[in-house]
Amino acid sequence: MVYYHDLYADVSFGDYFSVMWHGLPLDLSLAGYLTAIPGLILIASAWTDSSILRRIRQVYFGLIAFVMACIFIVDLGLYGFWGFRLDATPIFYFFSSPKDAIASVSFWFVLLGILAMLVYAAVLYSIFYIVLIRERKPLKIPYRRQNVSFALLLLTAALFIPIRGGFTVSTMNLSKVYYSQDQRMNHAAINPAFSFMYSATHQNNFEKQYRFMDPQKADELFAEMVDKPAVTADSIPQLLNTQRPNIIFIILESFSTHLMETFGGHPNVAVNMDKFAKEGILFSNFYASSFRTDRGLASIISGYPGQPSTSIMKYPEKTDKLPSIPRSLRNAGYSLEYYYGGDADFTNMRSYLVSSGIERIVCDKDFPLSERTGKWGAQDHVLFQRLMKDIKEEKQQEPFLKLVQTSSSHEPFEVPFHRLDDKILNAFAYADSCVGDFVEQYKETQLWKNTLFVLVPDHQGAYPYPIENPLDGQTIPLILLGGAIKEPRVIDTYASQIDIAATLLAQLGLPHDDFTFSKNILNPSSPHFGYFTRPNFFGMVTPENQLVYNLDANTVQLDEGPEKGANLEKGKAFLQKLYDDLAKR
Repeated sequence: MVYYHDLYADVSFGDYFSVMWHGLPLDLSLAGYLTAIPGLILIASAWTDSSILRRIRQVYFGLIAFVMACIFIVDLGLYGFWGFRLDATPIFYFFSSPKDAIASVSFWFVLLGILAMLVYAAVLYSIFYIVLIRERKPLKIPYRRQNVSFALLLLTAALFIPIRGGFTVSTMNLSKVYYSQDQRMNHAAINPAFSFMYSATHQNNFEKQYRFMDPQKADELFAEMVDKPAVTADSIPQLLNTQRPNIIFIILESFSTHLMETFGGHPNVAVNMDKFAKEGILFSNFYASSFRTDRGLASIISGYPGQPSTSIMKYPEKTDKLPSIPRSLRNAGYSLEYYYGGDADFTNMRSYLVSSGIERIVCDKDFPLSERTGKWGAQDHVLFQRLMKDIKEEKQQEPFLKLVQTSSSHEPFEVPFHRLDDKILNAFAYADSCVGDFVEQYKETQLWKNTLFVLVPDHQGAYPYPIENPLDGQTIPLILLGGAIKEPRVIDTYASQIDIAATLLAQLGLPHDDFTFSKNILNPSSPHFGYFTRPNFFGMVTPENQLVYNLDANTVQLDEGPEKGANLEKGKAFLQKLYDDLAKR
């Protein structure tokens, strides 16, 4: 709360004590876990005065001091970017590509973080040494060591009480510290070490996670939420003037509706996106499926919802079994390419893309070092120049699918562009200008009249911050553009990234039955809703009810609309069925 004083500027002095008091159960539980081994060492010391025990105690407390320091400092640094307390996610990102995992921050930020960890660890170990390790007098083996051992054993066993969180039916979990309607207070009360440990131990056994209701009831509710057959073939409007257009996906890093004047957002930033919204087909009630690129890609390409406790990209054996737009198009005769200025191995993207059917991947290693000037690799203008060069110089096998993923509108927002004073908004304006320049150049080619552009962000991020309403943290644009569309229009149907697959394939006259969670946005017979998850909540939005459910506190966080609560059971069933599916993949 002190470090993020701007975020907590309006809280009272008493709120600090309230946060500490309500956060105490998690602190005590973690303390119980960490005290179990010293308890066993103490029992052993009743039988021997060996110096080995003192060495073990020193090593243990040194290790604990270092681990706690790392967890607390990393949590402190990441909360400003992610908006939730530390979980196991950073481990996946770091080990898939350490370079990209720290690309969001400056060298000095990392250096200061490491220094803070060392200082924190030294302070913790000093306290441990003074209070627990240093021997003022040599320990003596007690006279009645059986009785002493038994007493110490009982006391060590009693640690089960704070570890479990008392004697109630429910065991200790993050919801124990949720006490306020203000989520900032609840987040502050969470012990990040407990949060990390809890997340790390809940990465598997998906069939046991998020069990909200009887499986039969979940099946019944889910059956009402999947895509339905069209009543008549002509009931679905045809947006395209051809069934086999060339398709170019431009996946925009971290873009949102808040950057577009079209949606009442910040003017003079995403000027090209605003222009394309008028020239193309705009989906005006569209939501990001999750909060990071790995989840967003799976949602866009495979129609697979983001998961709150994990990322399916961590499991190549599962992503191998996902359906994908590229694979469906390859079966229809499309050639497939993927362009990205960064590391395609980050978060297992390469294995996912290859298993999705992508035949050619162009990434950072395909650009000379002189062109990899950004923290994430090649900047966006270099990426689009390479794509345009390949389009002009290489004979294109039509129809084709090209997936282009931008990266410059991401922390640390260092771009070769200086139109706006605000560093973050300037980075988005730069990415927008790169897309605009590419589209304008593409219009001059013969390919334009038979090409469909799909412009969609991977997720929303960075601007604005902080966002109090979780719904505002998920709203993104979806725009279809190009000579292949019949006419500009606005589609107000509620949807999310997972619905792109069924909608696009239906427009192409291709089957999409294997996309379990994807719905055709244009099919009046299908249910229409936006669905999204983050590590601590899920959201389900329709015109009748906009609902967000907090998964840590097991309570409704937001409930708006004329039919309040209408999406609660449906949203729970959807998440339960998602984890059933994840377990079977």
